[in-house]
Amino acid sequence: MAEEMLLTDDFLRQLINVGEVDILVGLPTHNNSKTIAPVVRAIQTGILKCFPRERAVIINADGGSQDGTPELVTSASIDDVWTASKVYTLRTLHCISTQYARTPEPGTALRTILAAADLLRARASIVISPDATTIEPDWLQRLARPVYDDAFDLVSPVYSRPKVEGVLLRNLLYPMTRAMYGLRVYEPYASEFAVSGRLATDVLSKEFWNEEWGRIGAEMFLTITAMTGKYRIGQSLLGMKAPPANRGGSDVVAAMRRTVGALFSSLDGNFTTWSAITGSQPVPTLGTPSEAVWEPVQLSRKRLRDLFATGVTQLEPVFSSILSLSTRAELQRIASLEVRNFEYPADLWVKTVLEFAAAYHRSVINRDHIIQAMVPLYRGRSLAFFMENRNGNGKDIENSVEALCDEFERMKPYLLEIWADGK
Repeated sequence: MAEEMLLTDDFLRQLINVGEVDILVGLPTHNNSKTIAPVVRAIQTGILKCFPRERAVIINADGGSQDGTPELVTSASIDDVWTASKVYTLRTLHCISTQYARTPEPGTALRTILAAADLLRARASIVISPDATTIEPDWLQRLARPVYDDAFDLVSPVYSRPKVEGVLLRNLLYPMTRAMYGLRVYEPYASEFAVSGRLATDVLSKEFWNEEWGRIGAEMFLTITAMTGKYRIGQSLLGMKAPPANRGGSDVVAAMRRTVGALFSSLDGNFTTWSAITGSQPVPTLGTPSEAVWEPVQLSRKRLRDLFATGVTQLEPVFSSILSLSTRAELQRIASLEVRNFEYPADLWVKTVLEFAAAYHRSVINRDHIIQAMVPLYRGRSLAFFMENRNGNGKDIENSVEALCDEFERMKPYLLEIWADGK
């Protein structure tokens, strides 16, 4: 979808009425009426408190909501916020909405927001998830001030999570992105972040928007564009992140498609860059860490073990095209273990992921089928992660993740070895 098609006549008229802005807050939505009101209230309060002198606009990019979400966004009265906060802006706070499609596509929503930011010449643009029910007004300042005042180009969040949340992030997305691209950006696929005007303009010119992963995994590509370009990256500690409202097997498949699929896809076009990188470097991290306080979610260890074991058995013909003989033998061994003795060692997990990445690059089978075949193995690693950290605190989990990151960095040469030639 071309950028011009995103900027419909009606949307353009609204943007022209707004004029150039300093701060833009993008709010991608689709049927979020249950959570959107407090999120909009927090955004409005954040703008009033943190950016009272700046020209600001809230842009709602909606993917065809049928529950009145856009109307809830645009009708949220700033007067109520003024009354509650006793803080007044010196500028008009604009709030406009556009429907970019009849069905939701996260990448198209992001592209719409960035296109508006480019047209309005926003110095800093913040994207906020409509499900960010734990959002505080100062999230806007923590994300946008480094961009607005200190010339950062991308500021990603760092959240405090219960140990059972963020397993995919902790066990694959962060460690592998860090090992491949050499920067320790903890949330490479973030739902809240801030970007500079120049990064927004650059990202809009990229070809990935026309690919499948550009429509469903654009946040990952945005981060990797910043990591591989000459952009200044930071991250800000935002505090607690609410767990997903819905959980289910289909959610895991969808999450892996838009995150792991996007990460694997990025390796093709950036081979020259990532193949020359060794080790990793920290990025500036702002704020004070806090501990997550939610009660742990009850997990069925037996169910995870059974899903893993069943997948190893049923997908053996698929794995024979993706995984080395030694890796398959080890998976079959641990699939026979009882729950109390279950393990999926870090080195085996890293080897598994790297072999999947190489198979994805070579398209040994349909690429989407490769991502789906990872799901039962990810469940096995999730079980091992839970068991390894069941008695650990936040620091213990941090150390566990750091050790896994070191393993990804140590084994990176193995990916280069099998990248073109196979197992």
